[in-house]
Amino acid sequence: MDTSTWQRPGLRAALLYAVAAGLLGTIVSAVSRLELTRRAVPDRDLPDGPLIVVANHTSFADGILLALVGRRLGRSLRLMATGGVFRSGLVGPVVRRLGFIPVQRGTSAAAGSLDAAAAALEAGEAVGLFPEGRITRDPQRWPERSKTGAVRLALRTGAPLVPVALVGAERVVDRTGIVARLLRNTVLRPRVTVAVGEPVDVRRLAGLTGDRSADQAVDDATVRRVADEVMALLVAQVADLRGEPAPHPAGVPEEALSA
Repeated sequence: MDTSTWQRPGLRAALLYAVAAGLLGTIVSAVSRLELTRRAVPDRDLPDGPLIVVANHTSFADGILLALVGRRLGRSLRLMATGGVFRSGLVGPVVRRLGFIPVQRGTSAAAGSLDAAAAALEAGEAVGLFPEGRITRDPQRWPERSKTGAVRLALRTGAPLVPVALVGAERVVDRTGIVARLLRNTVLRPRVTVAVGEPVDVRRLAGLTGDRSADQAVDDATVRRVADEVMALLVAQVADLRGEPAPHPAGVPEEALSA
């Protein structure tokens, strides 16, 4: 699977996205209550033009939920999803048509995913991803410390980054007992709350200036610092929705997960 190329979806794909979003929105409404509790974005909708949307990851349902949030806020997100989704005989062809971007984790092709995402952003699209790189393994469902891919993508393209917090998605679909949980949810619909943050200028956080800031080198330490700062914004949104302080303001570090 070539992860380094991306083609902009056409009109048929846009119609397919609308139909799929409508169908999935109906299903999600039957098993949950998706509430956009706070909108800090200008004019209610997400900004036009190239945009990176990042969210915390607690459930297999997060991709669908994030796509629906994007639609409610005026954008069709091109989600970066694990390569296994694209290998599915039923789902794979659909997500390809929708312009989703495969991520081959732990392989030599993983870097090509950022190339494809950069191509989508250069075409003016909104790309959605989960900076943790996996569903959080923290027992209390707090976000893990992020990987640096989202920040590297923002530095490369200049696209603003919008943090979106999702709280309660694991009550819709968890790691186990999926069918039983969904059946129960048709009677007792769990609440999923969403907080949408303000767009973040990642290049400014990295100290880049001038019209040719994309050509300025950014060292790994700066990338790591900015990734932690961006993740801290997302974690703060999660903490606010949960009504409790986060034990790790920039995300749970690996050593805390294995302790």
